[in-house]
Amino acid sequence: MLKPDKIREWDTKEIRARIDEEEEELEELRFRHATGLTESNPMLLRTKRRDIARLKTILNEKTAEEA
Repeated sequence: MLKPDKIREWDTKEIRARIDEEEEELEELRFRHATGLTESNPMLLRTKRRDIARLKTILNEKTAEEA
C-alpha cells in the first residue's frame, strides 16, 4: 500500500509512470482472477484500485498547485 506522504514527495512524471504500472498490474490481476488461472486474492484487486485512486488524487492536487 502506498502512503500519501511518500507519494507527495514524487514529481508528476514519477506519479504518472507509477499510475501506468499499477493499471497494468490491475489489468493482469483481473484477467487472472476472471480466468481462474491462479488463486488471486480479491483484496489485492481492491488494494490496487485504491492505490491508483490515491495516485490520481495526489496527481490532481499537484497539477492544481502548478496552475
